[in-house]
Amino acid sequence: MSLKSLLLRAVACLAVSTGTFLAPAVQAQAANAKYVTVEPAQPSDTAGKIEVLEFFAYTCPHCNALEPMVEKWSKTLPDNVVLRRVPVAFNASMEDLQKLYYSLEAMDRLDLHPAVFKTIHVQRKRIFDANAITDWIADQGVDRKAFQDVFNSFGVKSKVMRANELAKAYKIDGTPSVAVGGKYVTSPSLANSYEGTVQEAQRLLDTLK
Repeated sequence: MSLKSLLLRAVACLAVSTGTFLAPAVQAQAANAKYVTVEPAQPSDTAGKIEVLEFFAYTCPHCNALEPMVEKWSKTLPDNVVLRRVPVAFNASMEDLQKLYYSLEAMDRLDLHPAVFKTIHVQRKRIFDANAITDWIADQGVDRKAFQDVFNSFGVKSKVMRANELAKAYKIDGTPSVAVGGKYVTSPSLANSYEGTVQEAQRLLDTLK
């Protein structure tokens, strides 16, 4: 029998004889499975604040389901915590939807943020490119020319570049994902539910206070 086999058998016998030695390690592994650690940890872009980043895509049905829960949770966050939404593009065709979010933010029209999800996932409208997005925006009562100017501005393009940098730094390969304090990322696939994602994000946030 190999040395490795002997060691494994010894550990197994010890666990059986005590009934406790392996339990803490298993519990810790189960708890850790609800999040992943960011290596290296990322600095906050908001001075003096702990950042919670919601990585999302307007076309993602799971983001559509999680968004109202994150919005409700955001209202309970303390003053030293800030929620920032980060639109993600997994291919070049998604960039215009990133620009849509940052345009709404720049124009102080994030009241339309939930309406974008509704338009895509409930009304099934394909507002995926600049022309369709601009037509939709005009239908919402927003000045077309003013929106186009913001949509094509250097400021919005810079924010899209930063969003892409963040997605890469946090190794985001699926949405929605929620990053906490630059150190942890959780998601419905890790936390096993939408509600569990918010609960796990809050638990991780509590460890940073």
